[in-house]
Amino acid sequence: MPMRRIASMTAAILLAATGLADARPDTRTMSCDQLQQLIQGHRAVVLTTGPNTYDRYVRQFGNECDWPEVPMSAYVPTRDGSCPVYRCEEPVNNFPN
Repeated sequence: MPMRRIASMTAAILLAATGLADARPDTRTMSCDQLQQLIQGHRAVVLTTGPNTYDRYVRQFGNECDWPEVPMSAYVPTRDGSCPVYRCEEPVNNFPN
């Protein structure tokens, strides 16, 4: 009986993990406007940007980035071209105290 429970739990975890991978939106299938609305609506979203690439994109204003990171401009491919978005990065001008 315990082996059956372990097998069914393992299967459930694999199905959940597969479902989560499919849930990550692909920027290349959306228009720039749709993408920007998605980011604004969710505050921060992990998006697929290419066959083997993904990243986390955030609103320009808000507290979605961990200190010392800030929202920095980036561009991602969309159905209608290249779309301006923001992702969390450390500022370049990080001077020592």
